[in-house]
Amino acid sequence: MIDSTQNEYHITIHDMPKGERHSERLMIASPSQRPKITCPTDVANLLMFEMRQLEQEHLKVFLLDTKNFVIASPTICIGNVNSSIIRPAEVFREAIRENRTSLIVVHNHPSGDPTPSEEDVHVTQRLIEAGQLLGIDVLDHIVIGQQGYVSLKEKGLGFS
Repeated sequence: MIDSTQNEYHITIHDMPKGERHSERLMIASPSQRPKITCPTDVANLLMFEMRQLEQEHLKVFLLDTKNFVIASPTICIGNVNSSIIRPAEVFREAIRENRTSLIVVHNHPSGDPTPSEEDVHVTQRLIEAGQLLGIDVLDHIVIGQQGYVSLKEKGLGFS
């Protein structure tokens, strides 16, 4: 469960077989096999292997149910080696279709350095504003690099 006063969340993986940890499979996993969000580290653990080696920027979202179980993690867009064009409508489309009230944004930096750019912070702010209008909370924006990740929420970048 998310505690908005603490501004943190966590993931717990419920004995998912290694092959089932792949993000595309989360959509079809039975409810007892879906990961539950509890911290940024575990979000990174779910996607790090897949996203750290990509040669282009990929932006994904975790769509969550009301108890913070991951329902799906669609890829929203694929950019080039150092940027992506992101429209809030595309980020929120699946959350609206699935009637979700929260999501987590995740993208990779093909350079390997997970340090958020100024544009990453600006996009995060825009997504939070759009989410507020739609009634969909953006819980975090995580940038994945070759050897690590950065949670913009933990760093206070783009989140009030």
